[in-house]
Amino acid sequence: MLSNYPDLNSKIVLITGGSRGIGAQTARAFAAQGAKVCVVGRDQDALAAVVAGITDRGGTAISAASDVTDSTALERVREQVESQLGPVDVLASFAGGQGRPIPAAELTEQRWREVLDSDLTSAFLTIRAFLPGMLERGRGSIITMSSAAGRQPSEANLAYGVANAGLVMLTRHLAAEIGPRGIRVNCIAPSAVETEKTRTHMPAEVRQKIADLHPLRRIGTTDDVSQAALFLASEAASWLTGITIDVAGGRITH
Repeated sequence: MLSNYPDLNSKIVLITGGSRGIGAQTARAFAAQGAKVCVVGRDQDALAAVVAGITDRGGTAISAASDVTDSTALERVREQVESQLGPVDVLASFAGGQGRPIPAAELTEQRWREVLDSDLTSAFLTIRAFLPGMLERGRGSIITMSSAAGRQPSEANLAYGVANAGLVMLTRHLAAEIGPRGIRVNCIAPSAVETEKTRTHMPAEVRQKIADLHPLRRIGTTDDVSQAALFLASEAASWLTGITIDVAGGRITH
């Protein structure tokens, strides 16, 4: 049975990377708690499908198609969500996921910059767009999305590992700086998670081999991650800030 957090009811939640996978499931999970959700991504059709799925179940959701590496576009998103729903209480910066393996010697300067922009700079710009309002109100919860690849070396490309390690420090530094202003900042670092993408591109036997590397002997689900996000955003985690939760099935070596 999934947890219930009554204090999330009517909270305004914005989720980047919300069109598919972990972001989309997290949007559905917050909406099921009674939160009003804005999902942000580049694929308008996918965003519309997420919103329709939520509203069909009686939830409240809107979408904003945007490039989260563009600070001007993010300002437009902020204006839209504040106009349609209200000031953001929970900011989930979940965009990214550029981990395709590339040997370091073959990693071009262009690709390095693209991955860092997608996975690290996007989080900074997203937070920067919404932080002034949170500081003014003296409250808010920010959740960043790292990866097991940012916690230990992996088969993902070097830039992805560096970007996700940077997200952990971004979280810790920001939490220490703005904690006295009433805002909490925490991070989630998932290991292998089954999504539409992994089901399409990863054969079942490969998924099983990966599952066997985890002490709990299974790959994670988007529900596993979304439940961690609900907890971190809720008053149940009111004395937690600056932490990284490894949603990793026990596969932790750091």
